[in-house]
Amino acid sequence: MSRSRRRVSWIVLLGTLAAAAAPAAVVTATPAGLVVENAEVVPLDPAAAWAGLVGDVDRWWPRDHTWWGADSRLSIDASAGGCFCEVAGARQARHMEVAFVDPPGHLRMLGGLGPFQGMGLHGVLDWRLEPVEEGTRITLRYQVGGFTTDDLSQLAAVVDRVQAQQLGGLAAHLRSQAAGGARP
Repeated sequence: MSRSRRRVSWIVLLGTLAAAAAPAAVVTATPAGLVVENAEVVPLDPAAAWAGLVGDVDRWWPRDHTWWGADSRLSIDASAGGCFCEVAGARQARHMEVAFVDPPGHLRMLGGLGPFQGMGLHGVLDWRLEPVEEGTRITLRYQVGGFTTDDLSQLAAVVDRVQAQQLGGLAAHLRSQAAGGARP
């Protein structure tokens, strides 16, 4: 099996393992790129949702979508040039670089998540938080593109499920906070 087919198989396997979460949408899928978007409403104001997004990422980001699982710690430095990083002792990964910060409404990070990083692809991950009657609508949009021998349109549904799982983790964490529950 070729390297690119193994990489696609690995991504498909990860997506298959991803739990169902929020309703999601593949906005665009072509051989050269994809755009997925997911949204959740949580019963907190945007400032509280923002604090959970950037300050509690280690509590809500799914461990099966990290390099070192429970052995690692995740953090987001919510400043331009900041890092969405994972550290497990001497092992470290810069998942994305923070490019735009407008609290409590918009966080943009750049980079390829997971296997996209090793494939040399570029991604833009936008988190938008807007007040709604029920609390805050959080919209997660991920756009990926670049040169690859893989057909990215074949990966769009998998990426969509993984992004929905990640947003679902944040939403569940925030709902638990709103209900007065202990942090997971």
